[in-house]
Amino acid sequence: MKKFIYPLLILLCIVTACNKLGILPDNIVQDKDAFASTGGVTAYFAGLYNRLPIEDFKYNMNNGYNQFNYIPNINNLTGESMSREVGGASAAQTGYWGDAYVVIRNANYFLETMPAYAFNFNQSQVNQWLGEARFIRSFTYFELVKRYGGVPITPGVQYYPQQGLEELQIPRSSEQQVYDYIGKDLDTAIMLMNNTSEQRGRANKFIAAALKSRVMLFAGSIAKYNNKNISDPATGAQVQGIPATEAVRYFKECYAAAKLVETGGYALYRASANKEENYYNLFFDVSSANKEAIFMKEYSDLNAVHSFDLFAIPNQMKGKDGYSSYMNPTLDYVELFDGLPRNADGSLKTIDATTGQYAYYDNPYSFFQNAEPRLLATVLMPGATFKGQVIDIRRGIYKGDIAGGINPFPGSVSPFPNTTNPYANNPNIVPAVNSSNLPSPMVDLPNGQKMNAGGLSGTYGTTGGSVTISGFFQRKYLDQRKPVADVIVNKSFQPWMEMRYAEVLLNRAEADYELITAGQNDVDYRQDAYTCINDIRDRAGATLLASAADLTSINVIRNERRKELGFENKIWWDIKRWRTADAEIQNRVWLVLNPIYVAANGKYIFDKRRYEGNQQFTFQSMWYYEQIPNGEITKNPKLVQNQ
Repeated sequence: MKKFIYPLLILLCIVTACNKLGILPDNIVQDKDAFASTGGVTAYFAGLYNRLPIEDFKYNMNNGYNQFNYIPNINNLTGESMSREVGGASAAQTGYWGDAYVVIRNANYFLETMPAYAFNFNQSQVNQWLGEARFIRSFTYFELVKRYGGVPITPGVQYYPQQGLEELQIPRSSEQQVYDYIGKDLDTAIMLMNNTSEQRGRANKFIAAALKSRVMLFAGSIAKYNNKNISDPATGAQVQGIPATEAVRYFKECYAAAKLVETGGYALYRASANKEENYYNLFFDVSSANKEAIFMKEYSDLNAVHSFDLFAIPNQMKGKDGYSSYMNPTLDYVELFDGLPRNADGSLKTIDATTGQYAYYDNPYSFFQNAEPRLLATVLMPGATFKGQVIDIRRGIYKGDIAGGINPFPGSVSPFPNTTNPYANNPNIVPAVNSSNLPSPMVDLPNGQKMNAGGLSGTYGTTGGSVTISGFFQRKYLDQRKPVADVIVNKSFQPWMEMRYAEVLLNRAEADYELITAGQNDVDYRQDAYTCINDIRDRAGATLLASAADLTSINVIRNERRKELGFENKIWWDIKRWRTADAEIQNRVWLVLNPIYVAANGKYIFDKRRYEGNQQFTFQSMWYYEQIPNGEITKNPKLVQNQ
């Protein structure tokens, strides 16, 4: 073990130091050391994978990768979740550029150098490594193109000062050229690589195919839905936008790549008959039994750590560092799922449509008792049991007379107008205190007992205090085995599921539907999409589509994607490639659900409303393409800025 860790750490230190100087690692580590042995190659790849731009627990929408602070995550911009620390929409511009070209340069260097040392290994090994380097290069280019559109393509290593600045300053390729370059690179990687990975956490041919399905779906969406086409006046390259005529080709490439993944032995995770438990465990099972896991990033005390539990844990279970409750799913997200109580008109049954007054529920959890198991595995509800504790959430206690029922509070009826402090002037309610400096009041109940108006974990109506502001907590990825003593900084080790088979099925179903609408009939795409969606719904415990005819809209598939991939840092990029973000997110205040205890009968009512803190989110259409960092344009004047 020591023989492996020592050179790995040495190389990572050297690579990091060299990258800061902009000098290739081979100036310090000799090629004969890095490429003449399996250990040297393994260490080289450790450096590459260590810098792979995975949007995981440590991805911050403002600062990029490998950040301590996960609180400003991109799920806050999509309506999946909300946080008291994120007060409005942002362009989520991370400035990811220079670091990307370091990864690309190091991958290029391996591709150029390895053939000279191939005699040390068998050809299958060499091919696998060459394929991996192409996978890493493709993964990184995709992180660039999905942000900026067309970017400079550097197929080989650049050397300074051997090459002059004029030669080193490369203009942007067209957006289509970048996607085509990635597609061809991945085709070569698929051809070269083995069916199985050399080590856990490294690529194989099916992982490359899964990435290709993701990339080609993105390209097809840009070709179909983008309406802002900008060209570089100096080169004529269309750096923003792809001709609409290319959409069908890209969707077919997505479909073909997804079908290839199907041959790799992957399947949706079905380790337990309990669908809620099964879906929750999916994200923790790193064993070979998890056939859904395609590409995972693992953490450990000896490798890398994160702090997700610290930030996401409910207030009543927080550790000694004092953080909690930053990941609060919105009611907008929760309402996507099946099994919630509804009136005949489909509205959420917080207000009984027959009486116009609040509906009563025996306890907080009875509102969710018939909810889709996938939802219960994804979101912690009021009254749910987690780590042996009941999640104690209240917005307040209603102490008034209920003989004539309880009429809706201001702002709780559609269209849910923004209302600040809706309970403050109501003499019948004792609300939770909106301050981190004061505890919520203890209220005397008719039975002689006392109750905390805000529960142990919220809700509060504004940003004060470390409790939920939406009525919910995120359960997906939250480790129920972790003791309170370990809910501290840098003490989380659960893996990040970067690619899983459910995403591939969703990619395939979406490509299917896009090809149907394009009039393509070389395959029964509707039946294929139906099969993919029902496979996902069956595992989730959701209502199945009765037939392929139920696929009446692309939104059936898009909503399934939102439900299945929630809190996995995917939906932000989906609404950007669909070009729906500017329509969806206009002066948007996310919805919350406030449980309120009724003292007179010991039951609960639920108050649906827009967040009292009035955090408004508006997506500007200019954000579909991020701005290239100004410092990069200063270094390379051939780069034309996005508009």
